[in-house]
Amino acid sequence: MPATRRLLLCKSVHHGNTAKIARAIASALGAELATPETVSYASLSACDLLGVGSGVYYGRMHEALFEWLFGLPDDPEARTPAFIFSTSGLPMFARFWHGPLRRLLKRKGFSVIGEFACGGYDTWGPLWLTGGLNRSHPDENDLNRAKQFAARLVRDGRTTATPPGSPPAHAIASITWTAARGHASYVIRSVSNARRR
Repeated sequence: MPATRRLLLCKSVHHGNTAKIARAIASALGAELATPETVSYASLSACDLLGVGSGVYYGRMHEALFEWLFGLPDDPEARTPAFIFSTSGLPMFARFWHGPLRRLLKRKGFSVIGEFACGGYDTWGPLWLTGGLNRSHPDENDLNRAKQFAARLVRDGRTTATPPGSPPAHAIASITWTAARGHASYVIRSVSNARRR
């Protein structure tokens, strides 16, 4: 049986917010953590789970993630599991921030099985004038929730590729949130058809 690999691609700049979340998820999954620029496409042949994440810059995930994915051939019939994670000043809008990346992943042959977002210290643009948003985030609660998110992916059996033609396990998505010290962090989690019945 060929060796399998869990890989997280993370682009974290400015304050290192997303790198903290990436390390927490990687430790829970036993995954390798790398930047997009250092990962070859050939290494994906043994990858059975891909995570992609960054901060959010003017409403968009980091361009390095898009550039890396654009280099892959389109393969809408493939079913390699993938998930998205991010930190931002306004994590309640993560479904919108993640949207373009989610669509590109699907086009490139990935089945998006879950999404995670939490607040991160944000001084982008004019925010630095007011001291920024979410100064204490990600905090321990955010890191623990990131680990719990990763554990759920494994527990629910979502880290195995599904054969072509199988119905997706992420038929609908919902957002759950917990308040911590006046801030909210979010998990956009997949909900299977079975749970809807």
